[in-house]
Amino acid sequence: MTGPKTNERPGTRALLRSAPMSAYKVREVLDLIRGQEVGRAAEILEFCERGPADVVGKVLASAVANAAHNDELDPEELYVAACFADEGKTQRRMRPRARGRATRIRKRSAHITVIVSRLPEERLARLRAKRAAEQAARRSRRGRGSATPRRRRRGGAAEAPAPELAQSAPVADVELEGEELAAEEFAAEEAEAAEAAEEAEAEATEAEAEEAEAAAAEAEADEIAEEAALDEAAEGADTESEGSAE
Repeated sequence: MTGPKTNERPGTRALLRSAPMSAYKVREVLDLIRGQEVGRAAEILEFCERGPADVVGKVLASAVANAAHNDELDPEELYVAACFADEGKTQRRMRPRARGRATRIRKRSAHITVIVSRLPEERLARLRAKRAAEQAARRSRRGRGSATPRRRRRGGAAEAPAPELAQSAPVADVELEGEELAAEEFAAEEAEAAEAAEEAEAEATEAEAEEAEAAAAEAEADEIAEEAALDEAAEGADTESEGSAE
């Protein structure tokens, strides 16, 4: 049993009829976004240099809007389940040529269809885990720079320091702590870069050692082959000398 036909795929669709462009050119753009997530497909179409990319992007946005408003689906959980372009009506015009002749001009059109569906559970779980990791990383970055000033502000409100000290001392402390955090991050980045360089050097030395061993093995094999050839030549000469002596 074959799967469902392309135009019978389940999902929410958007259709644009009689787009003034060739179906062949539209299919080249649709091949780029087929099976991609909606956000990724929109990025591909935004930076695609082909002409039909703008029109296909509008059809994709329409399909996502239909899924959100009609089927109440989350736009971030959708992907391009199917997309295809059918040939539409062809307008025929004539162009005058030399010697009273005329050639035909074919102005093509296409019907563009984009179908979006909800991501499978496996891909959806991976996408959610990726988003959660990104959010945790953002929170950790924010917490590094804002945790200490909040503590300072809370402690200052409870202790109620003198007005002159409150204007000058906390600002200097915050600036120093920010510089210390920046220095620590810079030192950590340098340490990671040094470790990566050391690993690269170790891999390079291992590769060189393996190449040297391979070259030595090849040289030994060549020497053995040469010795065997010399032995065979000496044996042949001995046999020839014995025959001539007889």
